[in-house]
Amino acid sequence: MKKTAPFFSVSALALLAAMPAAAQEATGASNFIADGDAGLDLRYRLELVDQDGFNKNATASTLLTKLWYKTAEVNGFSAYVEGTNVLVLGSETYNNTVNGNTSRPVVADPDVTEFNQGYVQYKNDDFTLKAGRQGINLGNQRFVGTVGFRQNDQTYDAAAAILTPTKELTAIYGYVWNVNRIFGNDHPFGDLDTETQVVNVIYSGFEFAKITAYAYLIDLNDAPVFGLSSSTYGARLEGNKAVSENLKLGYEIEYASQSDYKDNPNDYSADYWNASLSASSSGFTGQIGYELLGSDNGVAFQTPLATLHKFNGWADKFLSTPGAGLEDLNASVAYKVPGETGLGGTLFKLVYHDFSSDVGNSSYGSEIDALISKKVTKYITASVKAAFYNADGFATDTNKIWFTLGAKF
Repeated sequence: MKKTAPFFSVSALALLAAMPAAAQEATGASNFIADGDAGLDLRYRLELVDQDGFNKNATASTLLTKLWYKTAEVNGFSAYVEGTNVLVLGSETYNNTVNGNTSRPVVADPDVTEFNQGYVQYKNDDFTLKAGRQGINLGNQRFVGTVGFRQNDQTYDAAAAILTPTKELTAIYGYVWNVNRIFGNDHPFGDLDTETQVVNVIYSGFEFAKITAYAYLIDLNDAPVFGLSSSTYGARLEGNKAVSENLKLGYEIEYASQSDYKDNPNDYSADYWNASLSASSSGFTGQIGYELLGSDNGVAFQTPLATLHKFNGWADKFLSTPGAGLEDLNASVAYKVPGETGLGGTLFKLVYHDFSSDVGNSSYGSEIDALISKKVTKYITASVKAAFYNADGFATDTNKIWFTLGAKF
């Protein structure tokens, strides 16, 4: 059963729900609606999966349709609504996590129609208050994100306050009482009852670095995911600098500590490390990185609300960190073709991962990822993406290919 939002969240919703009255006093409700903006997003994807352990491959042909509307802002008040539909085109020859087709690999894109977002907002020069169902992407989305690669977004029933006293300083506090996951409402864990608090403080006043300090107090109340309840405290530094006309160097370094929280039956304290160096010149970018999700007492550092597809390989073999932890040594090279005609603007990217455990230094496997992406017109983008996971002690060999065509109007 979902819990009711705490008193301050209910109060915020009540305050913001009074927005139409305030708008009517100012300019009339008709202008509040008529002066708004609307949009349509479409994304077709063909995903192919060949995974050892299955006699049949997976083929998922899906179309995402997203409609949104944002009202005009009146006296600092505005509202936003968004609906989505994921339609399966052709046969459903894949396990979408709710159709029972377990003879084929998982492609987590079920056919759904959802009220994706709906929130009201008050904003002035240095303060924003937002309440309702909303997408939340914090930082690089390693801890909280919308899982935007999948067809159905992960959204949050939440209240958030954002304070910007100066252009260099931003402080964010959010309270989440429900997580609407990518699997849709038909999945037993498509909605997660939670009492989660998130805090981010970002300072960008240094020329050489942006500093983010954060706290994530994740309390998941639905069994068995309450075993993922955790408190995480950390800090991240990132920056880049042009060292010559044709060369830019970048870096990031991050540390966090995570331990059990609230009703989590586990007893652990695990570390997280992330570091990378990059260099860009003449359209080329090379990067080397290292990420560690540590383990303690057989329990690993977890990030259950993250946009996990962005991390640890596109084959998605490490959506849940193995009990012995995870070390990911990775390197990438990318090239964006200059110009705006022909191949101009086309992005080519190649990524390599070597995976092993934190405890015991066991090899898990390796992965090669590849991407070609281009904005074809002002409204249309196209991409081909692939992941090739070679197992060595963890999971099974898996090859995935995605063909995607998107349009935004």
